[in-house]
Amino acid sequence: MKKIYLYSTMLAVSAALCGCSDFLNDNRYPMSQQTVNDAFWSNPTNVQNQINYFYEDFTGYGNAFSTNGTFYYSWLSDDQCGRNTFANWKFTSVPSKSGSWTAPYKEIRRANLIIEGVTASSLSDAEKEDYIAQARMYRARQYYTLVRSYGDVPLVTEVLDPTSDAELYGPRTARNTVMDFVLEDINYASEHMAAKSSKTTFSRDLALAMKAEMCLFEGAYATYHVNDKARAKKYFEEVVSAGEAIFSSYPIGDNYAALYRSLSSASGAYPAITANSEVIFGKVYLKGTFMHSMQDYSNATDGVAGITRDAFDSYLFIDGRPASSTTEDNTDKGVDDGNGGLSIANLLAVRDQRLAMTTYDHVLMPGMPYAAVNTGAMWSKSGYGVSKYNNLSVPSADVNEANKNYTCAPLFWGARLALAIAEAKAELGTLGDADVEKYIKPLWSRAGIDTSNLNVAWLANMNDPKNNMDVSSLIWEIRRCRRCELIMDDDIRYWDLIRWHQLDKLDTTTNPAIIQGANLSNSPVAGELMLGDYLNCSYSNTRKFEAKHYFFPVPSDQLDLNEKLTQNPGW
Repeated sequence: MKKIYLYSTMLAVSAALCGCSDFLNDNRYPMSQQTVNDAFWSNPTNVQNQINYFYEDFTGYGNAFSTNGTFYYSWLSDDQCGRNTFANWKFTSVPSKSGSWTAPYKEIRRANLIIEGVTASSLSDAEKEDYIAQARMYRARQYYTLVRSYGDVPLVTEVLDPTSDAELYGPRTARNTVMDFVLEDINYASEHMAAKSSKTTFSRDLALAMKAEMCLFEGAYATYHVNDKARAKKYFEEVVSAGEAIFSSYPIGDNYAALYRSLSSASGAYPAITANSEVIFGKVYLKGTFMHSMQDYSNATDGVAGITRDAFDSYLFIDGRPASSTTEDNTDKGVDDGNGGLSIANLLAVRDQRLAMTTYDHVLMPGMPYAAVNTGAMWSKSGYGVSKYNNLSVPSADVNEANKNYTCAPLFWGARLALAIAEAKAELGTLGDADVEKYIKPLWSRAGIDTSNLNVAWLANMNDPKNNMDVSSLIWEIRRCRRCELIMDDDIRYWDLIRWHQLDKLDTTTNPAIIQGANLSNSPVAGELMLGDYLNCSYSNTRKFEAKHYFFPVPSDQLDLNEKLTQNPGW
């Protein structure tokens, strides 16, 4: 029987996995509760129990007290800074071991075991196709994760023979070969997985949404890292075909906040996550049963990681123009509210309204804390708070305690898909006014931006002087919209900078706005640490870019175990 995301996650959390945490053992031995016995794999309950482990990979807002979620907690970007530490590079030296390497291989082993076991089982052909498709979708996700992190990685396509040194001690496979294999897997999944309407179980539509995301990364990598135009064209076209196949089933709604603040049942203006027509796949949390801590941690009284000046400035004004050409007041200075606080309501009122749904309307800082309806007197090192994930109807007793939060997380949804399609078409040179009408206009409309002039020519002639990525105005504006729409979501911004070959934008010495927060020129309270007129949220640290940061270092234990493996450049 199928399990909704909530319960499959609980199953995965409670189950214990065994085995050593290295590539060889992760691929040499079967896992606990798994067997090659035909009778085992011919039982649908056993197979589904193994499939259920896959759901745990989608961490969403995190589980229980952890900060392992991919929303908000991904502080290494130009979108956030602060809390109580400075976010340095994901690796600053070669680790002896790393879950970034071993965890995906453990799950690849699980997928390979399912594929092999189900293939030889006595299940019906329809059951086999569905289970194998789910396993191949998940295997594709794991290899995609490895490739974007490490580049070339060993490709393991079947359960390894524990006596075969040639397979166990093989070299790294070229990343292009691995990504082509990812495309084969995700294509199989999108063609053979059973169609399901549930937003909490794996489905054919989810496979297509994942395919669009994976191919978007590969198309951009081929464009901006290796200048392989033919490969880029192929993968961008795959984005468009996958996205357009399902986009009409997940129309962009009119309530941006509802995507992030929904509960398991309707709450005020927000439908239940499973009733939100824009959601393709989501993670359900349930009060008293399965909860997280993100509302608490993102509205903490001991400081939160707020958005940066760089992120704040990236939002357009409501007239559809950047600060350089807007007809609105383009100041970034708040107003003394007369009560010892600094209001930025005047700034939010004239900007893209996604900003007003992302941060609070007051500067939050020591000596000038701010409390929302259901929070304590919180503060942010950048001065800008994080309201995006806070459902104000949730009682303060539940918001302000770890492992008591139960807002639900979108994982794949219409806006994310629309932006992938729009970007791919812009890169292909095929984005037309009808596409802007379909994929960008709904995002602008619900953000309160004037769309009367919106078309390809408008975006292509925006010519924002802050375009520092050496791309056309059209592509810059598509990237801007993606950044503002998906800010702090699923670690998207970091991987976008990777695929666009723009990781140097995280260098604090050349881009100080990424460690600056609110402008305190009109503040009744002085900031403790300043960088010009702006709060300094770097804790006096710096982050210097080196080209080696485009790839993670291969853990040293893997190099010791397998002499055919090589280290990534610069490490």
